[in-house]
Amino acid sequence: MNMTQTITQSPEKTLDLLWSRVRRRGDLPGFSRVIGAIVGAMRGDNDREFNMTKTVLADPALTQRVLRLANSAMYSVFGQDINTVSKAVIVLGTDSIGHLALGLKLIDGLSAASPESCGARGEMEKALLAGHIARQVASTATMYDTEEAVVCSMLHSLGRMMVSFYLPELWQAIQERLAEGGSEMTATDEVLGLGFDAVGRLVAQQWGLPAGLVATLHDVVPRLAHEPLGHTDWLAAVSTLSTRCADLICSQPAAGGILDAAIGELAGDYASMLGLDREQLLVAVEGARESAQNDAGVQLPRLAHAEPAAQGSVQIALAGKPVDAAQILARGVADMRGASASASTSQLLTMALETVFKGLGFSRTIAFLRNPDQERYVARLVFGDGLQELASRLAFSDAYQPDVFHAALANDKMIFIENAQDPNFMTKLPRWLKEALPTATSFMVLPLIVNRHPIGLIYGDWDLSLPRAKINFPEVVPLDELRQLVVRAIEQRRQVDPSWGRGKL
Repeated sequence: MNMTQTITQSPEKTLDLLWSRVRRRGDLPGFSRVIGAIVGAMRGDNDREFNMTKTVLADPALTQRVLRLANSAMYSVFGQDINTVSKAVIVLGTDSIGHLALGLKLIDGLSAASPESCGARGEMEKALLAGHIARQVASTATMYDTEEAVVCSMLHSLGRMMVSFYLPELWQAIQERLAEGGSEMTATDEVLGLGFDAVGRLVAQQWGLPAGLVATLHDVVPRLAHEPLGHTDWLAAVSTLSTRCADLICSQPAAGGILDAAIGELAGDYASMLGLDREQLLVAVEGARESAQNDAGVQLPRLAHAEPAAQGSVQIALAGKPVDAAQILARGVADMRGASASASTSQLLTMALETVFKGLGFSRTIAFLRNPDQERYVARLVFGDGLQELASRLAFSDAYQPDVFHAALANDKMIFIENAQDPNFMTKLPRWLKEALPTATSFMVLPLIVNRHPIGLIYGDWDLSLPRAKINFPEVVPLDELRQLVVRAIEQRRQVDPSWGRGKL
């Protein structure tokens, strides 16, 4: 039977079929929730930096790759190592980190979803290469939102990726028509009832991606630019150029001079629109081809024109306390020390909480601050699963009670409880802790004292799901410096704003 006789021609039927396949495969719903969390952190009005840090840290592989890219030559202008996600967010900005994370997760999710589909694999290779080209072009143009250009370019072929993976029979029908000499616009209209760009926009909207990003998902016809393009139009233009260059590179591996001539023609068509010279664009495309093959941090699939690139490995620590805990803590403290002159108190406290969370491999880490109006210590920042729902229960009175929390605050000394599940010790734990965090097996209380007045503490624990562990002397040294840096920052902030800490951070 001829494939073209069985194709769907109604756009409504095409979309219904697409959504049903997505639901049945079950690959992208969970993936779209990750994207939703990243976008939500980018949109949030309050605590955007903290929420973005939490979102990235929730994925250990993403954490390491964000840090690797933040320390790459692209951002070498900042001149020092970045060891914590919270510092990367401070230095690079919430939007840049958000777009960077989006780009990584989009390719990861789609790649993991379709290893067996040659058509989808090819489209994803092109999308990844398009992202590399966009990064080089945006950097050449000294564009501030480089990572936004990258994510727009990788998403530019989202419609192609979705159709090639979820609707392979329709994808094949389109390829047959193209092989017969038809145009892509005609082929997609006849087979799908709508174009690839429309599919991409609808999927992006379904995922809740930012409206500004969705607005770039269309091809831009090259034209002479009599005045600079607006932000959205510039992103759409660089995405179109990047995608077309990637398509040429991946589909014409042995074309030699023909390939170079075709890319040169594209560069000449779009140079004026992008505010660059043709030669600058050619250099950017060639730089992208090299970086795409060598960037193990992005785990590039094999391009059609090249031998397989060396694959890097992302080492994810086993759950629980890392073997190099003291070194991780020291690196985090170094980040705090370097940022202390310019970071806000809230930013520094976020860095401290992340450093403790990652350095000791805790299940949960919580920053409590004293609210004198309420006469209570209240959880302000939290890292760990399920803590957001417990926020209202994570509080206790500032009136002295004979428990480890008040003992740490009264004596200005860190307290570590190795076995909180010991029946003989359980009676000495405050009720709020036993009710809110009943699975804690070992925990640490790190008091924050300003001018002999307790103003808060940092709490961290290992729960029943993790191996038993304890804090050793090599870890105490960086923990002590960490709390000194936080206390100094709070003291300086209190001198400027005595009410700091009573409301939201």
